[in-house]
Formats: sequence, structure tokens, C-alpha cells
Amino acid sequence: MLVAPVIAELQATGQSIHVWSQDDPGFPTSADNVGDDRDLQQSWQLNIETVPTVIRMDNDAESERTVGWDRAEWLRLFDVPSLGASLPDFRPGCGSMSVAPGMPEKLALKYGDIALQSRRIDIGELEDPMESCFERGWSDGLPVVPPTEIRVVRMLAGTNRDPAEVLGSVPPDLQPCTVEKVAINAVMAGCKPEYLPVVIAAVEGCLIDEFCMHGLLATTWFSGPMVVVNGPIAKAIGMNSGANALGQGNRANATIGRALQLVIRNVGGGKPGGVDRSTLGNPGKYTFCFAEDEDHSCWESLAVQRGFSSGQSTVTLFAADGVQGIADQKSRDPESLCRSLAASLLSVGHRKFAMLSDAFIILSPEHQRIFANANWSKQRVLDTLTELTTRDGSELVNGVDGIAEGMPEFLKDMELSKFKPGGLNIVRAGGTAGLFSAIVGGWLASGEFGSSPVSKEIAL
Repeated sequence: MLVAPVIAELQATGQSIHVWSQDDPGFPTSADNVGDDRDLQQSWQLNIETVPTVIRMDNDAESERTVGWDRAEWLRLFDVPSLGASLPDFRPGCGSMSVAPGMPEKLALKYGDIALQSRRIDIGELEDPMESCFERGWSDGLPVVPPTEIRVVRMLAGTNRDPAEVLGSVPPDLQPCTVEKVAINAVMAGCKPEYLPVVIAAVEGCLIDEFCMHGLLATTWFSGPMVVVNGPIAKAIGMNSGANALGQGNRANATIGRALQLVIRNVGGGKPGGVDRSTLGNPGKYTFCFAEDEDHSCWESLAVQRGFSSGQSTVTLFAADGVQGIADQKSRDPESLCRSLAASLLSVGHRKFAMLSDAFIILSPEHQRIFANANWSKQRVLDTLTELTTRDGSELVNGVDGIAEGMPEFLKDMELSKFKPGGLNIVRAGGTAGLFSAIVGGWLASGEFGSSPVSKEIAL
């Protein structure tokens, strides 16, 4: 309404003007031949965020624009000295109807080049959408967010990647998985769009041969994917690397890991009781995802250790069991703390097993401070733990200590390390209070005979 008289002034000078109205083609009455944009097609195609917006067109192409009422800008564009003389110098304008909540996704579906390829599922008028997801087997046992077209398009806005891009074939059914399919499952998991690049990288990571996702599904052992996020994106999307980092309460941590598991279930067909044959499973098979606390660590991050730069955002996947707590509230020197950690590491899988599982130590800030005060590097800690967990084979073979389980008899005269070279990793996470850390053991099939940790850069 404020600029309606200005439009009349411009037309009186013979300026070539075309006006589009979002809600009333009869307004402003001062303009000739107002275009009807109640369907918002023009506003969407021209990327209008504020009304009024003035766009200068040269040879049918936009050369410049100004938004709101800025008298100096309008004077520059139209070169009419008296233009809007009675008006204030500046007013910011109003939000375009095309950017109202939910509208960009609707317009993108209607007028954009987004063409979702996934089949549509029609549900009954009286059918509860959330219950229908349970009934169709799309859920991990918890409620999921119904993946409507609008929600999927909104999720896809979180990445620059083509929705039709095929990331690989998801086991066990080896079904092709597109970015769109990942977005659908990210919606169901409760992700925000900004989480999608992390979920995509996690899916790509689990499809790397060395991770052996098919075997991890089929094993009767406890394991499932654990996702560790490094780099700037962890802070940008609000991931938790501090207190309760492995627990509930953080949306990014909870939903990113869950989305990966839903992709494996809904795209690959990996369902418990089917190919997923775990005897007991573990709660981490709902979701197991956290960020490393890089800002406060005295050591290089897991990603840097694995060959990436500190400026790169990455995911690292590990075939993880549940969390085994370690309490050591009395050690004040690194040697004593290493002995505590080593004693707990020996129980991964079984105390008489060697060279079978990998493991992660999730080291709390208070425990890491003991190593920092003594100027111990991460590698020194790992080397010490390797030495402390290496034992004589005669202690580990079948039958020793009255335990039938153990290593084969032919290893009795060898020194056996608990873990293969590189099979033990350390990341820092957790709250600043509490001399407690954690061990996450791995699948009883590591390395070339099973699963190796894999890392993948996160691409936006």
C-alpha cells in the first residue's frame, strides 16, 4: 500500500513496468494489467523473499534487484528525482507468501525440477499415519515421522546432492539406495535437514567393503554400526560430545544413527529375525552416534589420526557392541590408569580371546587430563595398552583355568596381543566431571576376516 502511489508516478513517466500481485490481482489500482500470482509461481521462480521486490530486466534476464522500500535504491533504478518524495526513506517490506512455512517445499514440488522417484503409499482416510508406518514394517519399534512429500523435499534441501544419485547397494537385499531414499528414512528418524549430509556419509561408509555391513547384520554377535562424527559440522548441527554424549537428549546424536539403521532396514531389508540374526543385540542398534570433543582434546582427533585434516568433516563407522564402563577414581599417573584400562580391555569378547575384536576407548576429560599432565601422546598410550594386553598363549588356549573356551592349542608358545595392529582406537568425549571412561568392543570378526573401521568425508 505504501508504494502504490509510487507505481502510479512511474507509470506516469512512461516507465515500462510489470506488476505481479500475490494475493489480489485488482491491487494496486494504480497499476495497469496487474499479473495474477496467487499461485505464487512467479514468486517462486524469481526467488522472491520480500515484498515489494523490484527487479530490473535487461533482454529478458535479471540484471539487478532491490527489496522493500529504499528510496535511494528506487531512485537509482528508475531515475525519477521526485519519486516517493512524501514517503519515509526506508521501510523493510514484508515476507513473501512464497516463503511462508511449508510453502517453499510445496512450490518446489509443483513448479521445480524435483521429481521424487519413490512409490507413493495411499492410506485410508481414517487410518493413523504413524500407526500405518508400524503396520507396514518401516519402524525400528519406536514411532517414526510419516515421510510425506513435503517433509522429504524439505529434508532434501539439506544437501546439494542430486536426489537420484545412487550411493550404492544396501545389504542384505543389495537394493540400490539413492539420496532420496536416505532422505525418506532421515525424515522417519526425526532428523533435521542439516543432518542429512552426515546421514548420507554414514550410509556411504557402511557400504564400503571393508566395513562388511552384510556380515555385521548376519552375525549372531551383539554388534551394530557406531558412528563417530569429527570436524566443523558436528558443532554446526549441535551434536553432543560432552556430558551424556552416549545417552539420550540430543536430537542430532539420536536421529543420525537411527536414520542409518532405518536405511539398512527399509532399503536393504535388514530386519531382526530375518537376516539380522543377533542373539541378543544391544540398545545401540537403535542408534549409536556421537561427536568427538576435539576443541578440548590435547591429542589429534580420530579423523586426523585416520588421515584427514582438522578442517574436514568426517564420519567413522565401527562395528560396535554395547558400552562397558571403566571406573578409576584413584589413578593419578598414566601408568596406573593404563593398567586399569588394560585390565578392562582384556574382557572384550572373552578374557581368553586375542586378535579377534577391535575396540574403542571413549576417554573422559578427567581421565585424559592425567595423560595430558604427564605429556603422554595418544600413540604412547596405545603402545602402552598394547604391551599391557599382550599375553603368553599358554594362558589363553582351550581348557586353561578349567575354561573350555580359548585360543587354538597351536598358539600356546606365542605371545598374543589382544588386538590386531591398529585395532585399538581412542576418542575423547564426555562430561568434565567423573573419572569414568568407556570401552566399546567390536564384532568377533575384525580386519580382512570381518569388519574394519571406515571413515568417509561428509560432502554437503
